[in-house]
Amino acid sequence: MTLALAMIVRDAEPDLPACLASVAGLVDEVVIADTGSRDNTRECARRLGARVLEIAWEDDFARARNLGLAAVRSDWVLALDADERLESGGAAAWKRQLESGADAFQVTIRNYMDSPAARIWDRPAQPNDGRWPEAAGYPAFVEHQNVRLFRRCSELYFVGRVHESVGPRVRAAGLKLAEARGLIHHFGLARGHELAAAKNRYYRELGRRKAGEQPQDAQAQFELGVVEFDNFHNDGEALRCFERALRLDAGLAPAWFFAGAALLRLGHAAEAAEFFAQARSRGCRAPQLAEFEADAAYNQGCYVQAAAAYRRAARRTPRAAGLAGKRGLAELRAGEREAGLARLRQAMAAEPDQAEHYDRLIGGLVWLEDYPGALQAALERRKRFPAQAQSYLRQAAILAQLGRPGDAARCLEEGLLRLPQAAELRQALQQARQDMSEQIGGQTGRVPAVVLKPESGPADRSA
Repeated sequence: MTLALAMIVRDAEPDLPACLASVAGLVDEVVIADTGSRDNTRECARRLGARVLEIAWEDDFARARNLGLAAVRSDWVLALDADERLESGGAAAWKRQLESGADAFQVTIRNYMDSPAARIWDRPAQPNDGRWPEAAGYPAFVEHQNVRLFRRCSELYFVGRVHESVGPRVRAAGLKLAEARGLIHHFGLARGHELAAAKNRYYRELGRRKAGEQPQDAQAQFELGVVEFDNFHNDGEALRCFERALRLDAGLAPAWFFAGAALLRLGHAAEAAEFFAQARSRGCRAPQLAEFEADAAYNQGCYVQAAAAYRRAARRTPRAAGLAGKRGLAELRAGEREAGLARLRQAMAAEPDQAEHYDRLIGGLVWLEDYPGALQAALERRKRFPAQAQSYLRQAAILAQLGRPGDAARCLEEGLLRLPQAAELRQALQQARQDMSEQIGGQTGRVPAVVLKPESGPADRSA
């Protein structure tokens, strides 16, 4: 049996040699559809032995891939992107899979990430195990599966303007799907914030068009919701997308999960808990589910229940400092003062560059009315994060609570010297000065309008 590599590319000259080298000795032909490169991609591809097609880009990934697919002559097709590498494990082993009787294979794709806190949809990152030397510099990866290896036949082709896949066609045609051995290593999600932001905006537009073109496709509505939720924090619109998906397919467990997460961010903890229960009953196994259920309990004031739920979540992700901080806050408010404070401080020590840990400790100490302790934690936050307005706002709020409006005003003035465009600092300073005037006039001072309570909603570091 013969095997072809089929790709669509644009401005892929830096990545193409390594990608093609990873399939050397495995594929019998390479077909590359170029969608408008401005560098030397086409010349590079031809020099490396590929057959190159020049196609017009029409904002449709499936259409572009299918134009390339039409030029393939081999019995089987392997689909890769230029920023991917195939971990073959030997060409003979891959070729043997093609004789197993399956018509298509789900291939595990390992997406390397710049942060161990990243995730893709409901899949969290896991520490890099060093399996692929080229990826040694990345701290973590997230794995998912997609149909990337399939028999060339008229029933199998890509569908979807964005997040395109052959998978729906395998199911629709009643063909046999198996799981491939070996990995695809993907580096494109760790290529810088600006590139990622531009890609997110573009994928959002394509996702909106796809959802409009496929109004009865629950997956298309769900995908758009995830983009709105993860990349733009447009939680109201994300929730509407998830609800449309669930009206089309009530069994779509991830949609229940993400709808609950959106409700939690929107401040509807009781409703969120109901959605999380539906997600669990439908088999959702997202590692964050237990944590988000605990968040919902905490935000409803059920601190004993929340502490127990955080402990259950910790058994699944024992090294998560953010989870430890939430657990500490819940334990503190459930009456376990010393254990809770110790856990909050441990989380802060484990991840000293995460402001949320300082905020949770400050919030816990304020709840205990330990304002001197809260002030010390706020000073530590300001020292660590001098370029964040919240550092000055939190310190000023505590100073005002201690009856020191003059010191609060000076803190805010120092913040404005560092951050002259911060409107919230300017507003708080006006309030602090008014409090000073009222105090001098014999009136009772007020705490500035600064958030003192801890942030306890779902941890979301993926955007």
